[in-house]
Amino acid sequence: MALLQISEPGMSTAPHEHRLAAGIDLGTTNSLVASVRSGDATTLANEQGEHLLPSVVRYLPDGSVVVGAEAKAVEVSDLNNTISSAKRLLGRGVDDIKTLAGNLPYTFSSSDSQVPKISTVAGDVSAIEVSAEILKALKNRAEKTLGGDLKGVVITVPAYFDDAQRQATKDAARLADLNVYRLLNEPTAAAVAYGLDQGEDFDEKIIAVYDLGGGTFDISILRLNKGVFEVLATGGDSALGGDDFDHVIAEWILQQLGDEQENNPTKLREVLVEARRVKEALSDADKVEVSLGDWQGQFTAEQFAELAEPLVKKTLFACRRALRDADIDKEDVMDVVMVGGSTRMPIIRQRVGDFFEKPPLVDIDPDKVVAVGAAIQADLLAGNKPDTEMLLLDVIPLSLGLETYGGLVEKIIARNTTIPISRAQEFTTFKDSQNAMTIHVLQGERETVEENRSLAKFTLRDIPAMVAGAARIKVTFQVDADGLLNVTAEEETTGVKSSIEVKPSYGLSDAEIESMIKDSMTNAQADMELRKLREAQVEADRTIEALDSAMASDGDTLLSADEKTKLLAAREALLLEKQSGDTEAIKAAIKNMEKTAEFYVARRMDGNIRTAMAGQNIDKFKD
Repeated sequence: MALLQISEPGMSTAPHEHRLAAGIDLGTTNSLVASVRSGDATTLANEQGEHLLPSVVRYLPDGSVVVGAEAKAVEVSDLNNTISSAKRLLGRGVDDIKTLAGNLPYTFSSSDSQVPKISTVAGDVSAIEVSAEILKALKNRAEKTLGGDLKGVVITVPAYFDDAQRQATKDAARLADLNVYRLLNEPTAAAVAYGLDQGEDFDEKIIAVYDLGGGTFDISILRLNKGVFEVLATGGDSALGGDDFDHVIAEWILQQLGDEQENNPTKLREVLVEARRVKEALSDADKVEVSLGDWQGQFTAEQFAELAEPLVKKTLFACRRALRDADIDKEDVMDVVMVGGSTRMPIIRQRVGDFFEKPPLVDIDPDKVVAVGAAIQADLLAGNKPDTEMLLLDVIPLSLGLETYGGLVEKIIARNTTIPISRAQEFTTFKDSQNAMTIHVLQGERETVEENRSLAKFTLRDIPAMVAGAARIKVTFQVDADGLLNVTAEEETTGVKSSIEVKPSYGLSDAEIESMIKDSMTNAQADMELRKLREAQVEADRTIEALDSAMASDGDTLLSADEKTKLLAAREALLLEKQSGDTEAIKAAIKNMEKTAEFYVARRMDGNIRTAMAGQNIDKFKD
């Protein structure tokens, strides 16, 4: 298989020197660490032979921390100090947590910080700190198994993680004292594992990676072409996963127990634990006995299929949208790869197989495939296989752009653009002698600022005094391999520069993640009409600004009183039409204004030519 290699800065290695590297799947429900040993990528087990590390952390009064199965065993009895599914809170802000708090069995401390904190007996902790404890445990396992210090790791994240969630993951790794080679989208990691392990010879292959973990869902459409993995499109939901399937069973159990149980946090946790057991048991049985306290009942696979249908439909809707984004038909998909422990559910495998009209691949353990792919990539980035080459191309999930005059959004990098990427575009000033420009960075698919997500703002100052439109402001967007954004603005005639690294302290809300792309489609026509209106209003402002500037400069010397009155009347008519909201009427008023001012424009041009020619000998301009 012909392959291409990315040589990352500082990653070259001496001949025959083997660097210890690992891939980490930081999961919502369970986490794993894997490494390449004797040429094979395998997950690493603890002393008890367990490969999965439950993503559960317990805080004790003396400040010590317990991670994994031991913490999970007491999550019901020590509810307030045992934290699970922290991945769902990574990159979330205080406002986001307010909407989620009703579904979370934790007490959040009041804080002015944008990073929410969970109150425990050992003090307040953030999701970043909880995740760091999980990463520390995985790091210790790897170093103990491999017999040395890790030089670097590749950590996987859901493809739909935004900038804030990716940055929070890197912050957690930093707290765990891990050197992160790069963040890798989970579906891409699965493609690495399958693409190398199967050893098929093909020129080009389209695959779908259906990744349903404990707390997140991703669907990615990838093209594998001679060893190059390119993500054509991604979709999904960062707040939909196996936990939600647990909840539909838990709600059924609560109905059997009675409504009075719903306000009992301890009972809720017990119900969720039983619901998860029932879900897992239904993978191998048609019906399961349910027992909780004095109550006993029976739950069937048919009941589960009915209750889970809305959740399954949400995943298939995302699959349909990703295919459309990739401009791929279902018939073009050659293989469907199943990733995540939740894909063991028979209803998921059946419905996904029906949707893509082919049986999904489950050759590699769906719990381990992401960690295996990350380990392969980490081994390459560590420089342990200099003769092996690989190019991984991920994409950004939402468009990136900036605000222009009139509240419009100019998209610099479109969604599903391959990263890493650097793109630049030139802008200019709107007013004469404008010496500063605010760069407002936005994320989303809509045409106006208010309908998109604000990422950051910064100001470019010391722009030299020029007439409107003369300055050349080059704005560059750079997205690195981890999906993190850096924006630079430079005035090209002077070299004045300003930049910002976008590290938002909060993530997209569940509603935003689910609806931003959908809204852009359903409102496409209305958005285009609104953009045309805004553009006409901007042009009207430019026309009025140009007239005002000219009249302030030489209106008293070049215009009679009647001519001034005529121009000001046309100006007032344009101003009124601008406020009317009628695009065609605004365009007509602009044309009328330009026609009315034609004599004035000609008179000014003649004056400028006479001024430029004053004192010159006309003979020198002759051939």
